[in-house]
Amino acid sequence: MEARASAKYLRGSAQKARLVIDMIRGKNVNQALAILRYTNKRAALGIEKCVKSAIANANEAAEKANISVDPDDLWLKAAFVDRGPTKHRSRMRPAPQGRAFRERRHFCHITILVSSDKQGEAKGDGKLAETATPAASKRAKRGGAAAAPRAKRSAPRTAADSGEKKAAAPKQEAKGEKKAGKAASRPGKTAGRKKTEE
Repeated sequence: MEARASAKYLRGSAQKARLVIDMIRGKNVNQALAILRYTNKRAALGIEKCVKSAIANANEAAEKANISVDPDDLWLKAAFVDRGPTKHRSRMRPAPQGRAFRERRHFCHITILVSSDKQGEAKGDGKLAETATPAASKRAKRGGAAAAPRAKRSAPRTAADSGEKKAAAPKQEAKGEKKAGKAASRPGKTAGRKKTEE
């Protein structure tokens, strides 16, 4: 049995709400509510209301389907935050020396999906699904740019490429020698003056 609830237009940015959502994703609803109650974040209050709403929706759907669901067995199957509108909601704050700072008021949308199925249980079979995932690195756990895969390096240099570069190098040296030779053959300012005076 699954039920979902969403809270729209909550004050605060989606980035800050995700910090709280990441703490409760995949946990039992009782654990999630305990975490939210003692989390010192502004987004925690709105997320707590959304979790309670999802629990109530699960009970309502179970009654309609004539199924018994224990609220203590529910767990958060999915929880995510979407960015809300910031357009046309910018305000100005007074700043020193007659300036004004723009203040953007961010909003976010939260969606929570609770389920009474056992965690890791496949829908078709009664067996537990194999969840063999490779161990995530510390960078991947942090998320953001640190979790992004690094770009692959270009193909290794071949012998033909290195031979071309070696052949090009003596030509550059030859050019350098010519320039040095021209500079040596040019008379200095004093030598030029002596010739003109004589």
